[in-house]
Amino acid sequence: MKPIVLVVAGHVTRDAVPALCAELETLLSAPGTPPVPGGAPPAPPGPVECDVGGVDRPGLAVVEAVARLALITRRSGRQLVLRRVGPELQGLLDVVGLADVVGLGEPGVQGEPGEPGESGGPGGVAELRVPGA
Repeated sequence: MKPIVLVVAGHVTRDAVPALCAELETLLSAPGTPPVPGGAPPAPPGPVECDVGGVDRPGLAVVEAVARLALITRRSGRQLVLRRVGPELQGLLDVVGLADVVGLGEPGVQGEPGEPGESGGPGGVAELRVPGA
């Protein structure tokens, strides 16, 4: 199964954070998880990748978004892994202690997003551009 990937791009404001959270909740609750044969316990779900390489001028609104996305992801039994984290955002995450809470991919390296044209659902890719960015 391909990972769930959420792409965040543009200038993130506090007003955009609820839409990011709603998009992640949609991706996590989408149908398509295969049933487990024979009643065996399901395999642990994989991480949720969040590509933040397209974020302009990272600030505290992005930090708030990351904190809330990490909480939603943990509640679903998964871990949030950030990809393409720039040095400015890395510094902010370090200062507030979130770098220890979320997984950080290698800076500048994008994970393995789904195939082009996929949208939503497990293994899907959702891109949310912040309005006005």
